[in-house]
Amino acid sequence: MKEPDLVTAELTLTGRVTTASNATFLGSIDDAVVVYKPIAGEHPLWDFPDGTLAHREVAAYLVSEALGWDVVPQTWLRDGPMGQGMVQLWQDQDPDQTAVDLVDSDDVPEIGWKHVLEGRDEKERLVTLIHEDSLALRRMAVFDVVVNNADRKGDHILAMSGGRRHGVDHGLTFHSEPKLRTILWGWLGDELTADELDGVDRVSAGLQGELGRTLGDLLTAEEIASLAARCAQLRSAARFPAPTGQMPAMPWPLF
Repeated sequence: MKEPDLVTAELTLTGRVTTASNATFLGSIDDAVVVYKPIAGEHPLWDFPDGTLAHREVAAYLVSEALGWDVVPQTWLRDGPMGQGMVQLWQDQDPDQTAVDLVDSDDVPEIGWKHVLEGRDEKERLVTLIHEDSLALRRMAVFDVVVNNADRKGDHILAMSGGRRHGVDHGLTFHSEPKLRTILWGWLGDELTADELDGVDRVSAGLQGELGRTLGDLLTAEEIASLAARCAQLRSAARFPAPTGQMPAMPWPLF
């Protein structure tokens, strides 16, 4: 089967994701199923410049590729029925897997999961937010620190077959100020592995070459400089960082 030209072949809309905060559509390019988020459908935010979320999604994919961990599905900019926007290959989740869960506090697994926080549900029952303790999710947590992800909700983590994990919805990334808001705090303070540090080094090196030049079309010079500084700081500390700044450390809602 011939691969479709994902940039120039016709993008046909097949549905809309009505729960998304910005205009988000399902579509197809030949046989490829995609998600399409037009820039024209982005709602203004108080802390991010208008009309930049699609560019940040593509930048997040490029950094994921530089890390070498396949965190973000293939993502690119192109024209569509509602103008230029972000397009991303659709991912089919494994319905029998979950990477993040909210469980009764008496039922927290002892092995294989990280405890994040406790709270009470609408019936005043004590519940605990947990996420799996896996290589794929650790890599996603490192990725979130590097790109300064301000919106890592549970539903932004796709549990795929074979233990693979994809992260999606990366419009709120690359701010020059500390904005990290994530549910992946289970490794707070833990040392980074050699593999994780190597990934950060690959991004730092890439910023001096092709990655830096490509990001220059998607982000501001200040945002790219902040990205480089985060990589250097993470490499120096060699640990998962603690929350900083005045913003909440967790996104809301959690899912």
